[in-house]
Amino acid sequence: MRNQNTPIAVEGIPFIMAAALVTLALALLHRQVTPIPATVALAVTLFVAYFFRNPQRVCPQGENAVVAPADGVVVFLGNAPAPHLDGEMLKVSIFMSIFDVHINRVPVSGRVLDTFYVRGRFLDARHERATFENEQSGIILETEKGEKVVFVQVAGLIARRIVSYPHKGDYLKRGRRYGLIRFGSRVDVYLPREVVPRVAPGDRTVAGETILGYLS
Repeated sequence: MRNQNTPIAVEGIPFIMAAALVTLALALLHRQVTPIPATVALAVTLFVAYFFRNPQRVCPQGENAVVAPADGVVVFLGNAPAPHLDGEMLKVSIFMSIFDVHINRVPVSGRVLDTFYVRGRFLDARHERATFENEQSGIILETEKGEKVVFVQVAGLIARRIVSYPHKGDYLKRGRRYGLIRFGSRVDVYLPREVVPRVAPGDRTVAGETILGYLS
């Protein structure tokens, strides 16, 4: 899968290049007038590069540990109906602002049973209605012990493009990068109800490092 060892997400390169070209054009057009437009464009270019940063992370020990799939803030924790599965599961929602790393990571090792994509609206990702109405892409994964975990990328107010690499049948390794969402969004994780959460609403998470809970 992509972006395993690149300092910048490859999906961000076209955006960075476009912003850099605008910066260069403004610098040439206004070099004898004022540098302000070019300076603003340069700041935008640097921010876009910062947004698509892809830092290395160290996954915690213990295969039963479920790690956060995203950097951000826990905005929901509780039981909720699991998408494309029967019954309720423990749901953890993590909201990513435009200042958070937007590379998403696999929360637990296992094989992809199915994937799904739903077209939808672009409400504020912090709103619970986003679960039912926003554009989203999900993965249903089964661990080697037969436990099912669902994780869903939900587009936000600014986001317009979800990227997810895995396909049905793929084996995913915990902590590995599996996709991203461009410009603000959230990720929902659905775990077996017996999992005792290790986070609470308002806590900040680090993708691939923060432990959400432990599978049995």
